Amino acid sequence: MHSIEIDDEVFALLQSQCEPLVDTPNDVLRRLLLGSSGQLSAATAERRPGDLMPFIKAGLLKAGDKLIHVQPRRGLTHEARVTADGWIEIEDGREFSKPSPALKAQTGVDINGYGKYVLKENPEVRLQDIREQLRGGA
Repeated sequence: MHSIEIDDEVFALLQSQCEPLVDTPNDVLRRLLLGSSGQLSAATAERRPGDLMPFIKAGLLKAGDKLIHVQPRRGLTHEARVTADGWIEIEDGREFSKPSPALKAQTGVDINGYGKYVLKENPEVRLQDIREQLRGGA
């Protein structure tokens, strides 16, 4: 047996998925991750491509590209990374299939991720500009 520490949010999720007085946290994790087959579930083993995958396929972005959003009044810069499957990984390791939820997780407010994320290596280029280029608008 191994021990792991989990935060309150993860524990609350486990509790919401368990049968009280029957399931242990391990039972819930086993069911969610392995299903009844004992193998990794399809959802865990392979996820759908993120919204930035067409940009990668078109050669407009590549895995590992850095995105940033600067909040000058707050003195904050939020950084994210494009994953190989078109998702956005933020600084705390969470990954999002779409830019806006990723940016909301970083700032705490609803913000258009396409309009506000820029390429770290070329801050004049927004994700929106790349999306327009992909659509043939630029």
